[in-house]
Amino acid sequence: MKSDQHDVERSPRSRFANFPFDPSAVPFFYGTVVLVCGTLGVLASAPGQTVGVSVFTDFLIEAHELSRSWISFAYLAGTIGSAVLISRAGRYYDRFGGRWVSAGSAAMLALVLMAMSFSDVIAGAAASVLPGSYRNGVSFAVLTLGFFAMRFFGQGMLTLSSRNMVLEWFEQRRGMALAFIGISIAFGFSITPAFFEWLIQRGGWAWAWQTIAIIVAVFSLLAVVFARSRPEEHGMLPDGPFAKENRKAHAETLSGRDFTLSEARRTYSFWVFTFSVVLSGLLLTAFSFHVVSIFADAGMSRARAVSIFVPAAFVSVVVEFVGSWLSDFVKLKYLAMVQSLGSLILALSLSFLDANISVVFVVLGMGLMQGMFGIISGVTWPRFFGRMHLGAISGFSTSIVVAGTAIGPYLFSVAHDQVGVYRPATLLCAVAAVFLIAASWRADRPV
Repeated sequence: MKSDQHDVERSPRSRFANFPFDPSAVPFFYGTVVLVCGTLGVLASAPGQTVGVSVFTDFLIEAHELSRSWISFAYLAGTIGSAVLISRAGRYYDRFGGRWVSAGSAAMLALVLMAMSFSDVIAGAAASVLPGSYRNGVSFAVLTLGFFAMRFFGQGMLTLSSRNMVLEWFEQRRGMALAFIGISIAFGFSITPAFFEWLIQRGGWAWAWQTIAIIVAVFSLLAVVFARSRPEEHGMLPDGPFAKENRKAHAETLSGRDFTLSEARRTYSFWVFTFSVVLSGLLLTAFSFHVVSIFADAGMSRARAVSIFVPAAFVSVVVEFVGSWLSDFVKLKYLAMVQSLGSLILALSLSFLDANISVVFVVLGMGLMQGMFGIISGVTWPRFFGRMHLGAISGFSTSIVVAGTAIGPYLFSVAHDQVGVYRPATLLCAVAAVFLIAASWRADRPV
């Protein structure tokens, strides 16, 4: 669908916007191709997500001869460091667009994964020129730097740019676009632990990371060729031929006025929605990172621990599909309540985990959280605050979310080290979920 506005402001990336071909020349709405590219981009971020890192945790403990708490602290430090930079990096999204940021982030993530496959060799080489007492410190520094880069380019920039790129091509159909992404990610991330475990068993943890790096690098090339940043750069409008004629219907589903980052941060709703996503990310990250240990404490095997992600994905798919459809018609605050309810269910089920009925509630809680995560973290920012400063606003929120995901594994580690169980940490999360459910009642779209 061609835009009648020929004076659309050209961004710095517009010079290469139509390389290697002009998307407006294809005989269908190009947003569908961007949707596929964005989905693949989020899937490519899996090795930088906790669900991907957690499979390698025990092998890193053995290879670097560090305790679980020190590995968790390195993960915390690296993730906090990435969170500090993501907010500023979101501004680069506004300047260069999702296409180039996602391609560049994927290329950098591939290089980092390749380096991490030699992390024990790198640490050993560096420690060889230092006194023996520095061995653990060097390993900690190497892992912290590696985790920082994996989280920044994977969970941070690649996820942010890929999802936002899709949101720029859809407005009235954002919910359905996110449903496609969410369903794909739910299945993709659910098989990630099993797939990574299969690679490890086949060739070792280092070879597994090298293989994954090649896969991520292939996506980087695909993004350069097929991804595109904004429809206006090609004379098109969001939704294309799928745009509805009556744009006044369901007013909250359309983008709000364009807020700056400073204006968005002064609104009540910004913080409620951000912390709803923070709690879900913190809890899910902590659970994924320590899933084997959590299930072992409850008398269950490593195989059962890893397999828990598959049934949770099926629940997540249903929740994501229904929630995404509803997001085109209802206020987002109601969906935020469902997300926090999922956090509450998961936190309480982990507090009293055993091999019986509580496992069912773990699956239910994870499914509700994961199903709503992409909707709340994706739809909220363009709908509430417009698209002009989408990168800066979503980047700032993402930086807080990433910091929260960093705290989660360490919080759980400290609880386990101090009292021998994870219950103090999970009950704290349950209390936070109750507060967020109550706070969501007033979280309407700012005007």
